[in-house]
Amino acid sequence: MEKPFGFVVIDKPAGLTSHDCVNRLRKVFDIKKIGHSGTLDPSVTGVLPIAIGDATRLIPYLQGSKAYTGIIQLGTTTNTDDMQGEIIESKILPLISKNDINCILDNFRGEILQKPPIFSSVHIKGERAYKKARKGEKFDLTPKKITINKLNLISWSQSNGELLVDVDCSTGTYIRSLARDIGDKIGCGGHLKKLRRTKAYNFNEKHSILLPEKSEFYPEKNKPRVLNPNIFFEHLSSFKLISEEEILSWRSGRKISFQNNIKRLKLSKNKKIENSSINNILVLDIENKILGIAVLDKSYAIKPKVVFNAIG
Repeated sequence: MEKPFGFVVIDKPAGLTSHDCVNRLRKVFDIKKIGHSGTLDPSVTGVLPIAIGDATRLIPYLQGSKAYTGIIQLGTTTNTDDMQGEIIESKILPLISKNDINCILDNFRGEILQKPPIFSSVHIKGERAYKKARKGEKFDLTPKKITINKLNLISWSQSNGELLVDVDCSTGTYIRSLARDIGDKIGCGGHLKKLRRTKAYNFNEKHSILLPEKSEFYPEKNKPRVLNPNIFFEHLSSFKLISEEEILSWRSGRKISFQNNIKRLKLSKNKKIENSSINNILVLDIENKILGIAVLDKSYAIKPKVVFNAIG
């Protein structure tokens, strides 16, 4: 039986870690090589892409933003910047209109500097920040440049102090930090009360399925469908191997020259071959099955970078 290769997109339930979901799918498919493309906190729900089999080696080549719907609770600050932490300060809510809040949100749209939460996985001299925070150590984290592509205010409840927002952002953005900073800008503090991820890279809610139930045995008919990875890598240029000889050379780690037929290289949007190298090229067989990732060298040859089913 052919090994599974592709992605399963889980609609992660609250209360489970991303690693819990990976472990569940390891049992479902009875395969060790499985990994997620970016962790979600246990309290966060939504889109969690999980690579199956050799598709784990494609994770570094995913591209795109992430999107969330979340509730920001104003008036209360916590040490974790979400509702899982301890309340460290409470303030009276100001009387503020939806229009006023929208003006304040302008400060967070576009490219901004953001300081990660102290309870985060950021490394500080070889140690995770959350480990230092748990020990009560005092430290400061360096703000990082991120991009908020979209920040829409869906609703505002003055009585509950809750902001419902839609966010589309670059990878590496902390929505907890965004909630904290919006609260600080309004002047009453705030934290993230609830969060759902609706998109990660090119994966969205329409691709997602419920996490399979716990079981000792998963018959083939009950296993989730593994999505073809091709549709999630349309941002990459591609090159098709057209003979068994070329495939054998590729699997052996040798270059494939195409100097006499440059049209074989299908360029992705905004890519040009002149005077520039192309670092990541999707290598396909004639049936569009992914064989690996290549780079383009100056002699118009594709050089293997990631090779599936390598020989030797």
